[in-house]
Amino acid sequence: MPNPKGTPENLKPIQSTRDEPLIEKMNIRMTKKMKEKIQQQENPPEFCRQAIQKALDENIESDEA
Repeated sequence: MPNPKGTPENLKPIQSTRDEPLIEKMNIRMTKKMKEKIQQQENPPEFCRQAIQKALDENIESDEA
């Protein structure tokens, strides 16, 4: 009988290649249109992370000016 939880390789934790691990979570509210557009992206979570990072970088640059 096959293992219902998958193969042993599937049970290993994912190893991140990032400088900082993605361990925090955050919930946000958005419009239905925004959610639909984000879900159409190839990788929605990464798209959101990049958009937030870009906004933070621009905010830091404007604070320094």
